[in-house]
Amino acid sequence: MSDKDTIEVAAATGDQAQPHKELGLTDDEYGKVREILGRRPTAAELALYSVMWSEHCSYKSSKVHLRNLAPSAVQSEKLLAGIGANAGVVDIGQGYAVTFKIESHNHPSFVEPHQGAATGIGGIVRDILAMGARPVAVMDALRFGAADAHDTARVLPGVVSGISFYGNCLGLPNIGGELAFDPCYIGNPLVNALCVGILKHDDLQEASARGKGNKVVIFGSRTGGDGVGGASVLASATFDDASGKSAKRPAVQVGDPFMEKILIEACLELFEQGLVEGIQDLGAAGVACATTELAAGGDGGMHVTLDDVPLRDSTLNPAEILMSESQERMMAVVRPDNMAAFTKVCEKWDVEATVIGEVTDDETLTMTWRGATVVKIPPRTAADGGPVYSRPMSRPAALDALQADSPAKFPRASSGADLKDTLLKLISAPELADKSWVTQQYDHTVRGNTVLAMPEDGGLIRVDEETGLGIALATDGNGRYCKLDPYNGARLALSEAYRNVAVTGATPTAVTNCLNFGSPEDPEVMWQLAEAVRGLADGCEELGIPVTGGNVSLYNQTGSNAIHPTPVIGVLGVHPDVRQRVGAGFGTDGARVILLGETREEFGGSAWARVLHGHLGGQPPAVQLDSERILAAVLAAGASSGLLASAHDVSDGGLAVALAESCLRGGRGCDVSLTGDVFTDLFSESAARAVVSVVPGREEEFASLCTAHGLPAAVLGTVTGDSLAVRDVFSVTLSDLRSAWEAPLPALFG
Repeated sequence: MSDKDTIEVAAATGDQAQPHKELGLTDDEYGKVREILGRRPTAAELALYSVMWSEHCSYKSSKVHLRNLAPSAVQSEKLLAGIGANAGVVDIGQGYAVTFKIESHNHPSFVEPHQGAATGIGGIVRDILAMGARPVAVMDALRFGAADAHDTARVLPGVVSGISFYGNCLGLPNIGGELAFDPCYIGNPLVNALCVGILKHDDLQEASARGKGNKVVIFGSRTGGDGVGGASVLASATFDDASGKSAKRPAVQVGDPFMEKILIEACLELFEQGLVEGIQDLGAAGVACATTELAAGGDGGMHVTLDDVPLRDSTLNPAEILMSESQERMMAVVRPDNMAAFTKVCEKWDVEATVIGEVTDDETLTMTWRGATVVKIPPRTAADGGPVYSRPMSRPAALDALQADSPAKFPRASSGADLKDTLLKLISAPELADKSWVTQQYDHTVRGNTVLAMPEDGGLIRVDEETGLGIALATDGNGRYCKLDPYNGARLALSEAYRNVAVTGATPTAVTNCLNFGSPEDPEVMWQLAEAVRGLADGCEELGIPVTGGNVSLYNQTGSNAIHPTPVIGVLGVHPDVRQRVGAGFGTDGARVILLGETREEFGGSAWARVLHGHLGGQPPAVQLDSERILAAVLAAGASSGLLASAHDVSDGGLAVALAESCLRGGRGCDVSLTGDVFTDLFSESAARAVVSVVPGREEEFASLCTAHGLPAAVLGTVTGDSLAVRDVFSVTLSDLRSAWEAPLPALFG
């Protein structure tokens, strides 16, 4: 791209060919740009529109469906900022607010696992920072191909090292997430990162450029050539083959967590001193995105001098400066009378800050380079005026046969020895086995406010030392369920994340999401996406909690092979007093073990079918959102009343795996009896269930609580001994359980 392509040259050379397709713009999109400008775009303008109208930035294929997620007035009662902001913000009481969001860094993490995952953490942290909050914790939801695949051995260790490196250096605890394996993710791993931050209501910041004459300041790292085209090319296209050859290595950003750490502290001091009128992080699409979104969010325009952008590479041309996704950068709007104080704070933290422009009142984004104008556009056309597609959709042709292919055809263990063997095979499967090989690389105690973290069901963070106010977070998603039924699969993901927050004693309050799908140009993928969004919207409405924002990641596909539809749902809960938190482990001898909820014969998409028979088919478990809400209410009341010694959700692998995990987590065994069909009781994956142990002497109070809420509660047995014993069926020692559970991941990756 020429750096001499000014708007005057563009106006005089309308017939000049431009590489719009190479930048991800279709012929029609390119034509629309020309129509908006009344001429051909300059090279810099073409670059700007290509990144801002990319799938990654504009959601052009998903926007028509995402509108269904807009919360109702009832759902919005506690929302301070929602969909469309850098991150959602929720009032949690006592003058505190929480901002949280989950995003993807899938393709970069396949191409360069360590840096791809590291910069995924860095980017989501800056989204939280841009809302005016101090980031306080991160989580990661990871999915890879078969655990024993060569591709997984290459990608997984690098992803984990990138997450741990960046998060640990920032001093942010990693409090939970997921790790799953399935052949569908070969070549398209999912690396979804969540960050949560705390702020007071008055600390909330806006991404807008207002006030004629106010200065536009870029601060943090200098701009280099890393990440050029990341949003428009790498994140908005499929891979040609499983090697990722269609992705160019320079499109992966390079992170510096030490710079981000001081950038965080500088921003927080700038906010505290009231020196910022508007702020935006520089992530996907870099300077192009920050300038257009700030200008579009304001009441005027902006003039930017690209020569003043501090560079690491002096050879970058205007288009490359705009498209660079170099990390650890922020852009602020500052009043002229505050510039000296702003600069002083940045100098204190050794953060470079440079004025590159100012706010205007002409509703135009103008950029100059070496004295010539290279960009002159209406900013809202780039930030908000991109194409919106209602892409063709069709229900997958093979879905009826897939749903009819029930796992009921497979033999089920019946003898005690076979049932015990089934349990051991399940807990030694990589997707269900101990994840400590991953989580031990993360610091989950830094900052001193972590109350619960992996392998607990939900992470729990203390917000207020005096009152004990806290927040719980969990992420969940099940691609197998969504492959069988994307509508109910999304609702089941919501159900499980909701439940994993509830078992800590917190009340689920708000939702974020990362929607991972294949190519939107495939009508069957678009149907899956539309159904999943509809399911999430309906589920949140039924539960009465809002979607606060999130991310859509499309083109997770190699050739014609798309991943399973995988909406990852994050749920935030408010805990009134973290001193009354409830963990998953059996830790109190003599405590009564109780199963809450109803068990039905539900094995479609189950871990049993997958691990024992390599099968995916049938119908996923029925969604029971009313029951989930009742279960959550009982768990919250039981925790606040001190009735519960432990609580653990029942999900993948059913009751058998839940009991094994509670035994292993707490270091104590249990003796239980089952009264129905033993196989179904042990391995069904019916939703809206949890296993709890009740503080000795409080059994009648808890029974009354369940009765008052109409919640089924089956007494199974007692916490005791050093074995998991199913009376008259089988018994397995905790040492044997632990050996089976802990061995798989170190054997594969250690």
